[in-house]
Amino acid sequence: MVQQPKLDYSVIWVNRMADIPQSAWDDLAQPLKTPFLEWDWLNNIETSGSATAKTGWLPNHLTVWRDRQLIAAAPMYVKGHSYGEFVFDQQWADLSYRLGISYYPKLLGMTPFTPAVGYRFLMAPGEDEDELTQIMVSAIDHFCDRNHLSGCHFLFVDPDWRPVIERNGFKGWLHHSYIWQNQGFSSFEDYLKVFNANQRRNIKRERKAVAKAGLTLKILTGDEIQKSLFPLIYSFYSSTCDKFMWGSKYLTRQFFKQLYPNYRQRVVLMAAYREEDDQKPVGMSFCINKGNHLYGRYWGCFQEFDCLHFEACYYAPIEWAIDQGITMFDPGAGGRHKKRRGFPATANHSVHRFYDKRFDRIFQNYIDEVNVMELQEIEAINQDLPFTKREITFEIPD
Repeated sequence: MVQQPKLDYSVIWVNRMADIPQSAWDDLAQPLKTPFLEWDWLNNIETSGSATAKTGWLPNHLTVWRDRQLIAAAPMYVKGHSYGEFVFDQQWADLSYRLGISYYPKLLGMTPFTPAVGYRFLMAPGEDEDELTQIMVSAIDHFCDRNHLSGCHFLFVDPDWRPVIERNGFKGWLHHSYIWQNQGFSSFEDYLKVFNANQRRNIKRERKAVAKAGLTLKILTGDEIQKSLFPLIYSFYSSTCDKFMWGSKYLTRQFFKQLYPNYRQRVVLMAAYREEDDQKPVGMSFCINKGNHLYGRYWGCFQEFDCLHFEACYYAPIEWAIDQGITMFDPGAGGRHKKRRGFPATANHSVHRFYDKRFDRIFQNYIDEVNVMELQEIEAINQDLPFTKREITFEIPD
């Protein structure tokens, strides 16, 4: 499908990342803070069989070209369900069906299975962002109308990009994640000073419990990671999904294997070994690092060890982040254990556009009230953090 909204531009929908030159895509994606819009990550998700038409993630990437130069792009997917999105819109889907309106299929912009803030349209430097955004939104509207899609949704959007897309008719929906922000900490001990005495003792006890179990954590990055560890990451990930998150095993074993040749430079592993065996880890957390941002993605262990989850997923990454000058650590979805370990609730947004006028009017009328309630929840969560009165700042976008 090709449209030409202006003589200078060609708008092309592409069904495979592999059909887009990697260098052209990464010229737009690599300058961004997020690692999850880079060609290697997105292409791996497709070629590994993780995000495909069969799994309900039909790739339809929007690209804008001037002659043969890629000047703008957006990874997008046609969805027939809401699984793997981590923005739970089932209440809107239920309302839609009550009104006799089909909610699916829909068009989605996000990195599949990756609830990390940073999604945006990719733009070449020096281009007119507002003009290109209007062209891309027009192409999206035409695509959705032609293919009878109910709406377009962008999830975990870059806060700097949100005003741009909202100027083009999208409406923001507020959510929250649990994010650690480096408040200028010089060491892990310095970080502990922000907690009240009880929680400070609790964290020290939890870290000691791992050592008492005879475990040692090794932090492995890039070329330090043996090739054999990548399929093992899948085994840990699979084990956790089977035990705690039935139905959420979205990534294939091949996805993790394919990280080794092309993406290991961004991988950070927190691997736990027994004292008598320093070759095969018994537990592991899998993180991604780009610049001064760290993202916790997956975790697993084959045997239960007291507090190993907290050490591998929170404390060791935070200690490494402080040592490396990391300013932000997003430990991944969920919040049950995070707020007591220094992860305040932090706002993020999705943005939405519905094409049925009746449904869109309802969404527009009620979403502001929903957002107010969400902001109140964020504030209530952060009032209950186990911190001392030492001043801690939280970045909560409007």
